[in-house]
Amino acid sequence: MLRIAVQSKGRLYDETMMLLEEAGIKLNRGKRILLLSAKGFPVEVLFLRDDDIPQSVANGVADIGIVGENEYVEKGQEAKLIKRLGFSKCRLSLAIPKDEEYKGAEWFEGKTIATSYPVILRSFLEERGVKADIHVISGSVEIAPGIGLADAIFDIVSSGSTLVSNQLREVEVVLPCEALLIANNNLSKEKLEILDELLFRFEAIQIAEGKKYVLLNAPKEKLDEIIEVLPGMKSPTITPLANDEWVSVQSVIAEKHFWEIIGKLKSLGAEGILVLPIEKMIV
Repeated sequence: MLRIAVQSKGRLYDETMMLLEEAGIKLNRGKRILLLSAKGFPVEVLFLRDDDIPQSVANGVADIGIVGENEYVEKGQEAKLIKRLGFSKCRLSLAIPKDEEYKGAEWFEGKTIATSYPVILRSFLEERGVKADIHVISGSVEIAPGIGLADAIFDIVSSGSTLVSNQLREVEVVLPCEALLIANNNLSKEKLEILDELLFRFEAIQIAEGKKYVLLNAPKEKLDEIIEVLPGMKSPTITPLANDEWVSVQSVIAEKHFWEIIGKLKSLGAEGILVLPIEKMIV
C-alpha cells in the first residue's frame, strides 16, 4: 500500500482529487476523516495542511505527496521531486503599494516585507545584496501595507485580483509555482512499483491534455498535402473507403492549433470532419 499526502482543502485539493479520479483512484470523499483507502488500487490518501506535506513525506509518514512548489521549496525537506504536474499554477511575488515608484530590487533596502515564505524571500534578497526586515505572518498577508504593518508583501499570486483590491502591484516574480509530486527517498521495491504504475496513469492523462482526436474523409489526390497539415503522434492513420478515390484519415491535433488546421483541411477538400475529446493517451 502506497500512502499519498494530499492538501486537505483549497484549489490544490480540488485539482488533485480530479487527477486521482481520472487515474482510476476512487475515494469516498463524503467521509471527513484523515486517512482514506482507495478502491481498486493499492493507495491510501492522507489529508494534511499543505505546509505539513513536505516534512511528512521526508519523514516517511507518507510515501509520496502532491504539494505546491512554494511549500516544497520553502520547507527544504529531503524529499525527492518526482514529477511536475502542471496544474495549480501561480507565482511567489513581491508587491508594493500601487503608487510607489519602482526601479529595481534596491527599493526594498531598509523596508519591512510581510510574508509567509521567509526562506525563499531571504534567499532572493541576499542574492541581490538587499537588507530588509522580514515580518513573518500567516494568512491575509496582502492587508499588511494597508494597516501599516509592512511596506511591501511577498506572497502567492494567481490572478492578481487580491493585489488590486488592496491597492498593491506586483513588481518582482521570484518563483513560478505549480503542483509537484514528491516522494520519500527510501521507498521499498513494492512501493516503487506502485508509484511507477501511478506515474504511468498520470502521464497518460497529461499527454491527452489540450489534444483532440480528428477523423475525416479526404480525396486521395490531396492526401500528401493533408498529411503535411495533419501529422499524428508519429503519422496519421489512413484507411481505404468504398470509393477508391477517397480515404479516411485519423489523427491527433493540439487544441491551440485546432481552428487553423481545420481551415487548411477544408481548403484541401476534407469532408465529414469529426472531432472527439481525448481523456487519456498511451504512447
